[in-house]
Amino acid sequence: MGDFEDLKAAIESEFPGWLVWRSDAGRWYATRSTDLTDAELRAGYAMTVAADDSDGLRELLREQESG
Repeated sequence: MGDFEDLKAAIESEFPGWLVWRSDAGRWYATRSTDLTDAELRAGYAMTVAADDSDGLRELLREQESG
């Protein structure tokens, strides 16, 4: 499971409600597929997170889930 499409599918399966993509520069992004409430935004939840690799992205998504 080394190519981007496999990793993307695995992350999106592990974290429903997030859409994953990778920039031309190779940076990994995930954005929520639904809007956050004002309270969630004030609590520090992000609409989009970015990391250098797929493992870093997973870590950020775990943090978003745990609040």
